[in-house]
Amino acid sequence: MDQGLHGEVAGRMSGIGQRYTRGRRSLVEVLADTPGPLTAAELVAASASIPQSTVYRNLAVLGQAGVVHRVVGTDEFVRYELSEAVTGRHHHHLVCRRCGAVEDFAAPSGLERSVTTLMDAIGADRGFRAETHRLDVVGTCSGCSS
Repeated sequence: MDQGLHGEVAGRMSGIGQRYTRGRRSLVEVLADTPGPLTAAELVAASASIPQSTVYRNLAVLGQAGVVHRVVGTDEFVRYELSEAVTGRHHHHLVCRRCGAVEDFAAPSGLERSVTTLMDAIGADRGFRAETHRLDVVGTCSGCSS
């Protein structure tokens, strides 16, 4: 596991007066090793040694520290992933309207430049300083299409 990632997370935890415990480290490792956002139930299954109530509490603290980002799909489940601030990996999501599945994707650099230009222009018109953006493309996944 990337020690730079753990150092970044430990620093963020310290910044909010929290410790980077073994359970939190385990959640960060599962999220780092997974290609897309996970529900709390999926995190519990992947981290069998951590009780469900502890997973929810740790996700809340990791979110407060800016380590974990909540991804809201179209179903009743919130999913979690490591934040861009921690990973340095900017990406977006494909969200299935039917089953709620969420899949990561990286947009082509030309689209990213266009979105950034548009975002800056809209922000300037309203006196708003845009910092970043998220793009969720909502539709139907291949599993639900067939």
